[in-house]
Amino acid sequence: MRIIRQLIGIVTIALVAMAFVVGDIWGRISVELAGRWWPGRYEQRLRDHVRRMRRATLFILRHVGRARIDIAPVIPCRGGILVVMNHQSLIDIPVGCEMVPDGYPRFVTHVRYAKGIPSVSHVIRMIRAIAVHPGHTGARDLELLQEAGRTSEHPIILYPEGHRTSDGEIRRWKRGALDAFLSARAWTIHVVVIDGLWNSARIPAFIRTITTVRCRVESAGVFEYDGRGAASHDELVDRLHAAMCDKLSEMRRPARSGTRAA
Repeated sequence: MRIIRQLIGIVTIALVAMAFVVGDIWGRISVELAGRWWPGRYEQRLRDHVRRMRRATLFILRHVGRARIDIAPVIPCRGGILVVMNHQSLIDIPVGCEMVPDGYPRFVTHVRYAKGIPSVSHVIRMIRAIAVHPGHTGARDLELLQEAGRTSEHPIILYPEGHRTSDGEIRRWKRGALDAFLSARAWTIHVVVIDGLWNSARIPAFIRTITTVRCRVESAGVFEYDGRGAASHDELVDRLHAAMCDKLSEMRRPARSGTRAA
């Protein structure tokens, strides 16, 4: 039985990788090359391309890998929306895209993912992900974050912990990127919690456990921030962090008798 599960995991990750390669090639043709001829259609073509890629990825995970991935939040595709989300695995990326069904979000990501990784790096550049140096965010990075916050016409997804955790628990947040965004404008802030992927974070674990994944993605609340300035950040960040921690605790609470476990 274990061998069968591992074979399913290997086939699943191979198909996901193949989907990214094929999607990358098609994106270069249908989005970038066609965009040179019809620049007015570029954005819609890009939205359609991201939609196809996220659907293909989640279809493979759900129907080949037998993972259960339930995504509740629905976030509109417009500027002025900041999504703060905990980070458990690389699957968080297609999950984040699925939450924005009428477009795609921009992610804050590590600079190492923005170049040198076949297919993945190209997609990151296409959706204009914001590449920074986590833990070493300098003045230039902060300027890029603030400018992206002010001008983005898409939601921005930030993982304020800065990295995945070994047990999925919420860690202390890194404040550099979050403070930069809060300093840029007023926001509608969605706090989103994902759980059930932390033990599948790396490829070997993914192969072993994909058939047993039971992932849930839920909203921990929507907060309006009026852009009052740095003096208001501490209180707001404490509220956001508490909301995320409380929601994760709620999601991990054993189901009451007589109800079906999620």
